[in-house]
Order: sequence, then structure tokens, then C-alpha cells
Amino acid sequence: MFLKITLAMIAFAANSVLCRLALAGHEIDPLSFSVIRVCSGAGVLLILWLLSQRRQFIQWHLNSALALAIYIVAFSYAYLKIDAGVGALLLFGTVQLTMVFYAVFHGEKLNLKRGLGLMMALTGIIILLLPGASAPSLSYSIIMMISGLAWAAYSILGKHMQNPLSGSVGNFLLAIPLVMIAYFVLHQDAIITPQGVALAVLSGGVTSGGAYVLWYSIVKRIDRIDASTVQLSVPCLAILGGSLFIGETIGLRIILSTVIVLLGIFLVIYAGKHSVKGNH
Repeated sequence: MFLKITLAMIAFAANSVLCRLALAGHEIDPLSFSVIRVCSGAGVLLILWLLSQRRQFIQWHLNSALALAIYIVAFSYAYLKIDAGVGALLLFGTVQLTMVFYAVFHGEKLNLKRGLGLMMALTGIIILLLPGASAPSLSYSIIMMISGLAWAAYSILGKHMQNPLSGSVGNFLLAIPLVMIAYFVLHQDAIITPQGVALAVLSGGVTSGGAYVLWYSIVKRIDRIDASTVQLSVPCLAILGGSLFIGETIGLRIILSTVIVLLGIFLVIYAGKHSVKGNH
């Protein structure tokens, strides 16, 4: 189980590194990356579905596919101008905070510790975005946060998915024409090199499609609190990967922001966990 979790977290962080590596090196443009990523992801998922011994009918959910398409396109666009680690922190922070606010809006109690954790996480993101020489592009940071909102919506909608594999196949297949529409509406100058295509295929087929199936096999065996907790490692892995493979600088601001955001989310998760235990 530990090996599976480790591989899944590395794959999630690798998505950020692969996308930033392709775009920072001008190997491919963001929309072409998005199209190749969603197509290769759909292809791998379809193959896994065909090879499945307990194959179920493909499930089609337009809302989930729309959320997936927005996440993929915004994710690629944001990495034009922001580092892999910064992007992962903004994405991850937005997803986790959105999930918490959704839970509170739908009846979960927000005690003092959880409220403090939320304020800490938001403060960490604000510190990251404050004007300064090391601040990431505000407009592209907002695009990444939109990607995070879309992924949170996709995750929330996925709770009603009867079969993760057949549902994921349907979502990715439906997302293809939606991403293609974005390609033709928003596209400007195409940049496509063999290395850019390879990175996009790797991102879509392995660290997206294959990793999602692996992650779904894990979350069936651990509770949602633990599932959220292990994802705290993703921004840290992305920061490390960005430094090792892209040469991105790890400055004091991103270290401080990462620590504050992750501590805040950690507090929210565990305050919620102990609250649930107390109610039982």
C-alpha cells in the first residue's frame, strides 16, 4: 500500500513538472499540450477498461467532463508563466480549501481549530501572491486557481461515480471534444516538437490516466481524511522536481508559503477528523 501511495503522489507531482518542463522549454503550446494530454489519458483509460475482467458500461457525465476539461486547459495555460512548485501549491491549496468550504456549506461544523487552519492556509497563499520580485504572475496564478476550482468540482462530482474506471473513461472521452473546442476558440500560434508531444503523452497516459486508476484503488482502502493528508506531499514533491529537472529556484517566499499552507490544511484535516470521532 505504501508503494502504491508513493507512486500516486509522485505521479501527481510529475504532472506539474512535465507540463512546466514542456512549456518553459517552448517544446509545445499549452492548448496542444492539453489536447494531447486528454487524448492520451482517454486512450490509456480505454485500454485499461477493455482489459478489465469486471468491465462495466461506460458512464457518461457531462458536468464531470466539463470540469475535467476546464482543469486541463487552465492547468496548461497557467504553467506558461509560473514554476512547477508554485503551481502545485496553488492548485493543491485551492482544491483542498474548496473541498473544505463545500463540506462546511453542506453542514459540516467549522470549529475553532478548523477555522484557524483555513485562515493559515489562505494566509500562506496571500503571502505567495504578494507583490515583489519573487512573486509569481498574478494573472497566471488566478488561472491555476481556476484549474484548482475545476478539479475540486470534478472530485466532488466523482463521489457519485458508481465505478471509477468506467466513469473516468466516459469523462475523458467526453472531455476530448470540449478541449478541442477550446483549442479552436483560443488557439494562436502552434508549437509542437517531438519532445513536447512525448511529455504531453507521458502526462496524459501515465501520470494522469494511469495514476488516477491507481489512486482510486488506494482511496477505496483508506478514509477520506487520510487520503487528503497524504496529498500534502504533492506540492513538496513538485517543488523538488522543479528544482532538479527544470532548475527552478526555491526561494524563501515559496518555502514560507508552502509551510504555512500545508500546516493550515493539516490542521483543518485533523481537527475535522477528531471532531468526527468525538461525534461518534
